[in-house]
Amino acid sequence: MYHNWEDLEKSVIGCKKCKLCMNRTNIVFGTGNKQADIMFIGEGPGADEDRQGIPFVGKAGQLMNKALQALGIDRNKLYITNIVKCRPPQNRVPEQDEAEACLDYLRNQVILVKPKIIVLLGSTALKNICGQEYGITASRGKWIEKKGILYMPTWHPAALLRDETKKIEFWRDLKQVKHKMQELNAKN
Repeated sequence: MYHNWEDLEKSVIGCKKCKLCMNRTNIVFGTGNKQADIMFIGEGPGADEDRQGIPFVGKAGQLMNKALQALGIDRNKLYITNIVKCRPPQNRVPEQDEAEACLDYLRNQVILVKPKIIVLLGSTALKNICGQEYGITASRGKWIEKKGILYMPTWHPAALLRDETKKIEFWRDLKQVKHKMQELNAKN
């Protein structure tokens, strides 16, 4: 466990814990406000993310940005990361051993950020954070509380590119996140 961002990021740079390291261009560690109240966790980097070293900059990320902007949520005030820090080949779902190799890094990011809300983008994020028994279709849009953190599972933005009907549910879920954050801030 690292107690500061610099040491954590250094430990990830040379990571060779799984086979994903063999084909990466860049590690995609995370971006945004390191003291954010809201954290977004996705699955893993795609080609654009691997090239730039920043999560959610490709088509799915651009779609997510439009939704955030329309809701008045500033992406720069969020912290955004993924389950795995290296791109899986052909953007496939990370294998369990690959996800497990990165989970300590992710747990450390959560400890350092101390978010009040974590938005879980898609099934891979949901299952690796909340447990394999959770399914995205059944859990989407429903708050889950664990260890003092509120989790909102929703569709991964890439799923919206494949099925436009999911955009409405994604929008509603992000609206819930915005309202819940306003409620929490009003209590403090």
